[in-house]
Amino acid sequence: MSETPQTAPASLADLSVQELIDFLPQGNGRLNDKMGVELVEVSAERVVATMPVEGNTQPFGLLHGGASVVLAETLGSIGSAIHAYPDKIAVGVDINATHHRSATSGLVTGVATAVHLGRSSTSYDIVITDERGKRVCSSRITCALIDNPGI
Repeated sequence: MSETPQTAPASLADLSVQELIDFLPQGNGRLNDKMGVELVEVSAERVVATMPVEGNTQPFGLLHGGASVVLAETLGSIGSAIHAYPDKIAVGVDINATHHRSATSGLVTGVATAVHLGRSSTSYDIVITDERGKRVCSSRITCALIDNPGI
């Protein structure tokens, strides 16, 4: 049985979360799958996802700062990719993070809000909070938008 080739959408912004994951070559991404990242809302202006603390801790049982950065980069990169598609692709060029408090259990939620959606770059502010709504991490990512080699 042969599969029908997937037709590329005119805009990624028109896709649901599941349709976007299904369209991406690596789906949610292997690292995101390992870390339990689940997309909740996607658009160029705002991307939201959750991630469990369990399985993403450092040796003292606290949420690993690197895990927060993975979540932040995922959110900013997805928003950038939606904005850039189909003519360009997004590549991260800068990310920073400030860790405010620890999380030891439950889920954290990341919300990426677009600061700049340009022709050659994008920037997002990302706020990661615990289940009580307390800020765990603040991050900012900038992505360069480069020509899509598949076009």
